[in-house]
Amino acid sequence: MANFQLGIDFARQLDQQDQLAQYKERFYLGENELYFDGNSLGACSKDAEKSVLDMLEVWKKDKILMWNVEDGKYFKFPQYLGGLFSQMLKADANELTITNSVTINIHQLLATFYRPTKQRYKILVDELNFPTDIHAVVSQVLLHGLDPTEAVVSVRSRDGRNIEEDDIIAAMDETVAVALFPAVMYRSAQLLDMARITRAAHEKNILIGWDLCHSIGSVPHDFKQIEPDFAVWCTYKHISAGPGSNAGLYINKRHFGTRPGLAGWHGNRKETQFLLDHEHTPAPDVDAWLTGTPNMLSMAPIEGVVKLYNEAGIDNIREKSLRLTDYLIWLIEQRLSRYGFNNGTLLEHSRRGGHVALEHEDAFRISLALKARQVIPDFREPNVIRLAPAPMYTSFEDVYRLVEILDDIMQKKSYDQFSEERSLVV
Repeated sequence: MANFQLGIDFARQLDQQDQLAQYKERFYLGENELYFDGNSLGACSKDAEKSVLDMLEVWKKDKILMWNVEDGKYFKFPQYLGGLFSQMLKADANELTITNSVTINIHQLLATFYRPTKQRYKILVDELNFPTDIHAVVSQVLLHGLDPTEAVVSVRSRDGRNIEEDDIIAAMDETVAVALFPAVMYRSAQLLDMARITRAAHEKNILIGWDLCHSIGSVPHDFKQIEPDFAVWCTYKHISAGPGSNAGLYINKRHFGTRPGLAGWHGNRKETQFLLDHEHTPAPDVDAWLTGTPNMLSMAPIEGVVKLYNEAGIDNIREKSLRLTDYLIWLIEQRLSRYGFNNGTLLEHSRRGGHVALEHEDAFRISLALKARQVIPDFREPNVIRLAPAPMYTSFEDVYRLVEILDDIMQKKSYDQFSEERSLVV
């Protein structure tokens, strides 16, 4: 980080060297708006918009016949879209599909792989994970008639920000059946060593799954090397496929043939699906874990935007993401530490995702003051302003202007005019 310099001219120099700068014009961004909330809801791209409009045209023109046009593309749309993530995950296309929401996919996977016995009945999680994962885990434990206080083991954080891999591995004993962890922590942006943790789980005969919601689209993964049992991810954060766009699901091919916990007619073999037999015959690959009819209009944006990300290249995206966050962290230290700000994100590239956790005792009111200045972050309890400089549409000048505005807010104490009362969505 010692190579950075103060001043807007240096930021503009970095932008001139940016090989991804051309992609910014393919996103809809407000005039004079600085959007730093792409890790919560990514900005809309023109490519995603076109995919939705194209899908509407197919529906308008072909109606029910749409399922058979383009060699059945739309009938097979979930796995077709899933396959577009092969570049980001280095997984086989038939291990990847798009369906449901993250929460329902977690339920599906636990309903499939959580088979508690008298000896192995626990699910291993961590105390910093996003609540939906924990709610799903507790629900599945209760469905088996077990006590969550006994059957759910939560790895504790030593500092309230991060989880140590050593602590996760130490908690893996002969009573654990399944483990579920986030690739990136949603508050601090800590990136876990997925390969090490997965290897340790398998050495102890534990099935392990990963939640990629805060890593997909900003961090490349190599599932050929990591070899997880299953994974889930959303498509509306770093991927920018739109609010509520359908989630992703990965099943390692070694589990093909395992009967899905939650069966539905779209999980049936395609060639016999319309025989409408009451006896379920699961598909031979990841499509076995599909349930109901695909939500085509919610899935459509994924096609355009993931093709856009693949065009840019996930390795290039990651390289710029690290450069942007390095620059932001350096500017925070140089210009904002005097106001009581603290960087809550790990500095090592191998341990950091795509956003920065800016900590301050008045973080909530400061986040409101930023929004009043057309800077869009988000806030996470108790004291974190999350700032995500999205490589596809955030410039180094944007990062510089963000810090300039924060400096001005703190100098003038303009956050004092805002209430601590929480709104519905923060």
